[in-house]
Amino acid sequence: MNEYTDTEAERTFAALPPAQGRAFAQTWWGRAWLKALEDTALDSVQVKAGRRLARAGAVGAVSVRPGRITAVVQDHDGAAHRADVLLAELSDEQWDRFLGMAVERSGHVAALLDRDMPPHLVEDAAAAGIDLLPGMGELEPECDCGTWDHCGHTVALCHQVARLLDQDPFVLLLMRGRAERPLLDALQERSATPDPSTAGPAGVDAAEAYAAGGILPPLPALAGLPERPGVPPSLDTEASPAPGVDPAALEFLAARTAVEARRLLADALRAETAPETGLTVAQDAVRLAAGDPEEAVTVRLADGSGRGRDQLALAVRAWRLGGVAALAVCEEEWGVEGETLARARAALDAAWEEDERPVLRATGNRWTVVGAPGQLRLGRDGRWWPYRKEQGHWVPAGGAAQDPATALACVETAAGHDEGV
Repeated sequence: MNEYTDTEAERTFAALPPAQGRAFAQTWWGRAWLKALEDTALDSVQVKAGRRLARAGAVGAVSVRPGRITAVVQDHDGAAHRADVLLAELSDEQWDRFLGMAVERSGHVAALLDRDMPPHLVEDAAAAGIDLLPGMGELEPECDCGTWDHCGHTVALCHQVARLLDQDPFVLLLMRGRAERPLLDALQERSATPDPSTAGPAGVDAAEAYAAGGILPPLPALAGLPERPGVPPSLDTEASPAPGVDPAALEFLAARTAVEARRLLADALRAETAPETGLTVAQDAVRLAAGDPEEAVTVRLADGSGRGRDQLALAVRAWRLGGVAALAVCEEEWGVEGETLARARAALDAAWEEDERPVLRATGNRWTVVGAPGQLRLGRDGRWWPYRKEQGHWVPAGGAAQDPATALACVETAAGHDEGV
């Protein structure tokens, strides 16, 4: 245990909701954390039991501090146990090397501030003799249930912490001994006062700057097209208008401006999303309808595309989720065979634990959940598209995902949203 202390040396996270229908770790570093747990735990039965406890929401508030994470975990019978998992802190000398490495490569700091942990950061730290992620045997369990190895309680705690790590990699750095604010202050101090012995000529090496480009966070996504123009604020107030000002005329001009702004945005989005290859007449009709939902235009496009108005509305819904690929999944059913079928089955087997896997009935590239209004459709590019049954028809429920469990979770999210509405 090193001697580093600060006022932010402990963070407490409220209990997370149950993790039904989703993987515990979405990021590569969250999965690496769980891999260290699985490599450390000797009893696979306890690992499965702990995963079930975590998925059921049995883990209470999680306390994270240097070298230790703690939470109260409830058994299925209601008995509560304090579970701790210990992780060795980095030494002061190791932290000094980490700070020096991070200052030299500013892209690492930018990634952390964006709550990302790129592989380059972990690899560069390892090259400097600093293991940020735990390895086999490093997650040491302590539980008042008396089990000497990892029990279901410490396993459940580790699974819950994997979800926290997904949201904020600074949680891992705190476990290793440094809180976020003091760490950033130390980085800023080093950046402001570089070591004269290592100072080089002004400027940045072009090759290094180009290599760091892939670490920077991506640009924000384009704004989506609202369903209808915005409604301007009402000018009907108790105050008298200034001389020469007509409130009704201003409201009219503001409303027309909102309509024109939406039209311009639709034109811009159509230009940005236009495919490089040519579209068929039927596909182009869907593209146009997705960008201009005026009633008269929709009727003409439905007639010209060979679809009924309900079919066109369904096609437009798919197009807005993924363009040509989503439209093909919506309207085409194809047989999955050979290597493609083997890969699909492997993905489905790996997506859920055996006792949590939904019962699926396969027809072509469509896997329907037995007894539930959910369906997975496999695209020709290997991605999974979620569908939900509404009023007897299958409709798109979200965008594509590489993981079938993630895609199917969109169906449950859509159902929960509808119930909330």
